[in-house]
Amino acid sequence: MISVNNLSVQFTGTDLFSNVTFNISDRDRVGLVGMNGAGKSTLLKILCGMQEPEHGTIVVASGQTVGYLPQEMVPETVGTVIEEALTAFSHLDELEREQERLAIAIAERTDYDSAEYARLLERHNEVTERLVLLEGSRRREATEKVLLGLGFRHSDFDSPVAVFSGGWQMRVELAKLLLRHPDFLLLDEPTNHLDIESIQWLENYLQGYTGAVVLVSHDRTFLDNITHRTIEITAGRIYDYKCPYSEYVVQMQERRASQMAQLTNQQRQVAQIEAFIERFRYKATKAKQVQSRVKMLERMERIEVDEVSAESIHFQFPPAPHSGKIVIEAQHLGKAYGDNQVFDGVDFLLTSGRKVAFVGRNGEGKSTMAKIIVGEINDYTGTFRLGAGVVVGYYAQNQAAMLNMDKTVYETIDDIAQGDIRPKIRNILGSFLFSDDDIDKKVKVLSGGEKARLALAKLLLTPCNLLVLDEPTNHLDMNSKDILKNALLQYTGTLVVVSHDRDFLGGLTDELYEFRDGAVHEFKGDIMEFMQARYSAENNPQSPSKTKSENRNATASKLAYEQSKERERERRRLQNVVKQKEQEIEALETELASRDQQLATGEVQSPQFYAEYQQLKQSLEAKMDEWEQAVIAAEV
Repeated sequence: MISVNNLSVQFTGTDLFSNVTFNISDRDRVGLVGMNGAGKSTLLKILCGMQEPEHGTIVVASGQTVGYLPQEMVPETVGTVIEEALTAFSHLDELEREQERLAIAIAERTDYDSAEYARLLERHNEVTERLVLLEGSRRREATEKVLLGLGFRHSDFDSPVAVFSGGWQMRVELAKLLLRHPDFLLLDEPTNHLDIESIQWLENYLQGYTGAVVLVSHDRTFLDNITHRTIEITAGRIYDYKCPYSEYVVQMQERRASQMAQLTNQQRQVAQIEAFIERFRYKATKAKQVQSRVKMLERMERIEVDEVSAESIHFQFPPAPHSGKIVIEAQHLGKAYGDNQVFDGVDFLLTSGRKVAFVGRNGEGKSTMAKIIVGEINDYTGTFRLGAGVVVGYYAQNQAAMLNMDKTVYETIDDIAQGDIRPKIRNILGSFLFSDDDIDKKVKVLSGGEKARLALAKLLLTPCNLLVLDEPTNHLDMNSKDILKNALLQYTGTLVVVSHDRDFLGGLTDELYEFRDGAVHEFKGDIMEFMQARYSAENNPQSPSKTKSENRNATASKLAYEQSKERERERRRLQNVVKQKEQEIEALETELASRDQQLATGEVQSPQFYAEYQQLKQSLEAKMDEWEQAVIAAEV
């Protein structure tokens, strides 16, 4: 068990945590959630001993181990993939030496009934059980299994780690952590560098993990499939929910609504007490009652409502210019890097207004195809062309890194803004949560999320009718992802999106192209339907039976799909409510404007006219309140 007692941490004068206390049990599955900057990553660092709190204690039960995977790191490796992964077992060498020493000592003794002999036997059993748990006798087999699950191929094992991208190097670090099998596994955004297949493998692995797992993730489906407990960090406090993320969201909203109701009731009670005190303060016959109520106010424990940031990005893509019916056409398309044939013989046709997703393992060519579409890669085989009038907008996977780090936020947008958009730059940046103080910051000092938002803001400046997005949700929080998804659902042009985020893709696209083994396969349907079809194909009677964890994962994926569809239905319903309220407000404003013109003539109107006029104003005010509540509900 990990015990956290009265934890307090400050950052730039603000409390990240204030007297926080909670426990993590040996088999817990915990999701840490909260706004960006709430302290999730800081808490993980404190739990693993990398950072010390200002106050409070962290106690890990004797003999238990803690493993931690940060969001980003620069691994220092010199060996091959398999060599580096096998270093996960270096700590077992001492255990094996101890096992050997104990076996010799036991064999040399004859005092079988003594306490010392019993102690040696007990310790030998403990060490042996630990080695079995950590698969000490099957290191190579266990290592290969984990590396293959995380997306490596057998042909990758003997390649130097240094030749792989940073994302693949992070997979090696994750493999090492899983192979060490700590009692408490702390993972900070572990899916950032994984594709859908690797994420599903990791879900299966973590569902059967014998230790505790604590996750920070912006992947709603991943959290729902693994965790059964959610700890929310907000305003220096924590709230502990015994449920996965989607259920937590419902309970959290109910809790905050209850807080508001309690606060309203208390404020009404306080106002009544204060009114009594003020009314009878100077009446001697009421002195006792007045003092009683003064003491009542002093003793009253004031209800506090959690601060909830109302800030969220808000935008919509500009209307797409007209293009021809055929947007993309490829015949026998192929691309190789040296001897590596990424894909070959690809034929596909994309018509105007379609929304498609590219899915598949990393390295199978999804980003390569995106670069061919936008014109960054031209040395391909076969034929490829864009249709008439196609204007491309592109968000690259490393779009944030492609920003000029020495320019300011304002300069980044000003450099490409033209015409009557230039006076609107501050408004555009404001809609992406850049304040007046932020716009003069250098790009290099921005967080990953801020850079991602700035890169998205650039997309709005040039209307396009073909939008190509390569991993657009990296570094975005859940609320920002939902808003981006909503904007894409309303986008009138053609969309090609590369993503491993199942919740983001669910309900967004109506067609998939799977990149696998050098070929590209078309699938009609969205990501959840694709996953269900894949699962059914892999579980036909001729296929080997699957494990219980795989069956659970398929059930969880189906549930996540249904939840995703329900969220989309509810989001669209709320948007329709907002539009309806706006239409009703417009009608009332039109009627009031007409009445105002009549009043402007100076002519005396009938009493009924004035009564109707006041009724119209009251109705407009009520409709404005209803519209505001509808907007808030739609943005949650």
